[in-house]
Amino acid sequence: MTPANDSSLSDTRADANPTAGTVAASLPVLSSALLAGEHRDLLEPLRFLPPGELPEGPATTVDRSALAASLATANAAYGHPEAHRLADKLADPTTRIVVTGQQPGLFGGPLLSFAKMAAAVRWAETLEASGVPALALFWVANEDHDFQETSRTTLLGKAGPVAFGLGEDPSPLMPVGMRAFGAPLLDSLDQARELYGGDLGATRWQQLARWYRPDARFGEAFFRLMVAALGKRAPLMLDATDPELKKAQRPYLTALVEQRHAMLAAQEAAHAAVRDRDLPLQVTPQPGASPLFLLRGTERRRILWHGEDHWTLRGADHAPEPVSILLETIEENPAVVSPGVLARPAMQDAVLGTTLQVLGPAEMAYMAQASAAYRVLGIPAPWTTLRPQTLVLEKRQEDQLSELGLSWKDLESADTARIIADRLGGDVVTPARAKIAEILAGLEEPIRQIDPTLEGPRTKTASQIDRSLEQLTGKVAAALARRHAVWHKRLESIRASCWPGGRAQERTLAVAHFMVRHGEALGEAYLDQLELDPRTVQVVRL
Repeated sequence: MTPANDSSLSDTRADANPTAGTVAASLPVLSSALLAGEHRDLLEPLRFLPPGELPEGPATTVDRSALAASLATANAAYGHPEAHRLADKLADPTTRIVVTGQQPGLFGGPLLSFAKMAAAVRWAETLEASGVPALALFWVANEDHDFQETSRTTLLGKAGPVAFGLGEDPSPLMPVGMRAFGAPLLDSLDQARELYGGDLGATRWQQLARWYRPDARFGEAFFRLMVAALGKRAPLMLDATDPELKKAQRPYLTALVEQRHAMLAAQEAAHAAVRDRDLPLQVTPQPGASPLFLLRGTERRRILWHGEDHWTLRGADHAPEPVSILLETIEENPAVVSPGVLARPAMQDAVLGTTLQVLGPAEMAYMAQASAAYRVLGIPAPWTTLRPQTLVLEKRQEDQLSELGLSWKDLESADTARIIADRLGGDVVTPARAKIAEILAGLEEPIRQIDPTLEGPRTKTASQIDRSLEQLTGKVAAALARRHAVWHKRLESIRASCWPGGRAQERTLAVAHFMVRHGEALGEAYLDQLELDPRTVQVVRL
């Protein structure tokens, strides 16, 4: 490892961003431990990159020329203005590859997808600033079949977060890359448009509707949205079902079958190593299960080993088949065989020659289990790093918080009414009214000694003053109520943006929400402001 000279890495103190908050305590146990310098050996042969460091060592030389040509065509079709230039860099064996990825969620999926993408770009730019050619690549997991995760999302209206979805899964086990949105998307689009007023909001939803059509596929719409958001600085997009990628995976798919017994043993050893440290297993062990899936028709099912040299499919009603049949399938049609979560990282890095993986906290937590595939397949392992966690805060919101001397962190758990009372104060008249009444009552005896006939005027004066103060008390109370109501509405709106439904913004709100509100400014803000320290929440200001 080498120290970073880039300004986005050189200052990794928790207070480098005055509105950032330490987040290590909210990370999964293993991710927090890795940041603290603990348990890093569990990742071996993967190498954990601490904050403030750059990955060192030569590029892993692999032939990416065929894949590069395929991605040039695909990315140009997505509207990427730098598709061919980036593909040429991919084909160059000296280029360091920075990779991250995610499923293609509805309306761009949660904001964390965008944060990962921006972080990969910033890492590639940082490596290039240090003098080595580098390229950011985003792996879209179109082979996954988790419809529940990809077909649901959340947007934010004036009344708070609103959940959207495409209904029940019409084709369980169908990979997302094979799916079109279907007719339910039209209802979601109509409801979404109603949340965003004004001509600009309507225009931007109209733009999104060009990509999000009932006949469009999940991955296609996702690619176009992300490229539009990041423009020239968008990473090169990689569809996990790309034919050239599947061809490149063939020898590693074959090796996972041929070395199935070694893989099962290595996997169990990895699970045991995690358990021995009293750490939670992110992925539940499945004895006898392979790390591979097979697509038959439209159903993607896990391959289960049966005896010494046979296999079957989970949930399928057919007799075990010899392993030779599976090997023939991989040789003839590798597109129908895909890696699961514990084999995908190794498969990805074998084909790409990855220098640096940018992972989310939950993903990093399962790399101790995924490391087994690297050892069995003998794949040169890259560096891994945690992505920064982010929060988008609009200038208007920041100004409102500043007016009360607050930061976004103050709204996470505190009661809004108490915050307002502390900052705006309460009834200032009643205490003064009591003191004035006490003073006037104290004049009774001195005035009587001077002239007893003045007691009547004194009493009348005290009564008039008290009535006036009572009227003032009512007016002040009404003004406070109005002011409290305004601030309550403001703070609750900011809270709903930062923690919609009580969950972190980047894990809940869709990328499309921010694109409709801010357009291309979203990508510019992320790429210009994002620091690469994973220990703090990076506040992106718009």
